[in-house]
Amino acid sequence: MRRLVAALAYLLAVRRANKAATSCRTPGSSVNYKLLIQYDGTDFHGWQIQGELRTVQGELTQALSLIDGRSVNVHGSGRTDAGVHAQGQVASVRIEREISPGKLRAAINANIGRDVRVMSVETVPDNFHARYSALEKTYVYRIVNGPVVSPFWWRYAHHEARELDLQNMRQAAESYCGEHDWTPFSAAQSDVEDRVRTVTQIGISERPDEYLGGSLIEIRVSANGFLRYMVRAMAGALMAVGRGELDRAEIHVALETGARPPAAVTAPPCGLTLLSVRYQ
Repeated sequence: MRRLVAALAYLLAVRRANKAATSCRTPGSSVNYKLLIQYDGTDFHGWQIQGELRTVQGELTQALSLIDGRSVNVHGSGRTDAGVHAQGQVASVRIEREISPGKLRAAINANIGRDVRVMSVETVPDNFHARYSALEKTYVYRIVNGPVVSPFWWRYAHHEARELDLQNMRQAAESYCGEHDWTPFSAAQSDVEDRVRTVTQIGISERPDEYLGGSLIEIRVSANGFLRYMVRAMAGALMAVGRGELDRAEIHVALETGARPPAAVTAPPCGLTLLSVRYQ
C-alpha cells in the first residue's frame, strides 16, 4: 500500500513539474519549417506575390501570418508562372508560435483555397532556404497528342492535334543536355543577369492513359536551375520538330548563336508541372 501511495505521489509531482516547466525557447525566437506544396495553377497568377492578384505565395503568406500573429516571409524554391502547376513545390518559413508540424499543416490548409494544399511540414535547420539550398529541379511538360482532349486533362496538358514524330523530338532533345546560355529559350525580359544553366537530364516518354483512350506524351527535364519560360520554350521547340516545322539541328544552332528560330513558339502554361526539388 505504501508503495502504491508513493508511486501516485511521484506521478503527481511529475505532472505538476511538467505544468510548471517553462519553454526552453528564447522569447521571440523562431523555428524554420519546410513545406511540400501541391497546387493547380489554373486560377493563380503564378507563385510570386503581385499586389491584389491571387498568387500561391500570397495565399500562403496570408494564412501563415494569421497563424503566427505577425507578418511572415514565405520563400519558395522558385517561381512558377500563371497557369503552371506544382506537384512538388517547396517553401520555407520561420514561425515564432510553438506548433507541431502536423498542426501547422492542418492550420495552413484550413485557411487556403482547395486548389492548393500543403502536403507535409517538417522542421529543418536554420540555414535551410527553399530557394538557395536547392540543388536540382525537375519539371514535366504534358501533351495530349490526338484529335480530342479529355476534360480530365484539359487543365493539366497541352492539346496538340497534329501528329508528333517522337523519334525526331528525342534526337533534338539531346542538344539541350549540358551547360548552355539559355537566352534563346527564355523570356526576353528578365531580372536575372546570368542565363547559364545546366540541364542534367531530359527524356520524352509516351504512356497510355485511360481517360484519353490513347497516349499521353511527357517531356521531363531536370536542371540545376531554370529561367522564366525556359521549359515551355524548350517544349515548344521540340513540338515544332515533331511537326516537321523545325529541323532538330536548329536547336543546337540556337543555343550556339543565341537566336531562337521563329518556328519555336513557347508552349502554353497549362501543360507544365513542377515535379520535384532536390536538396542534400
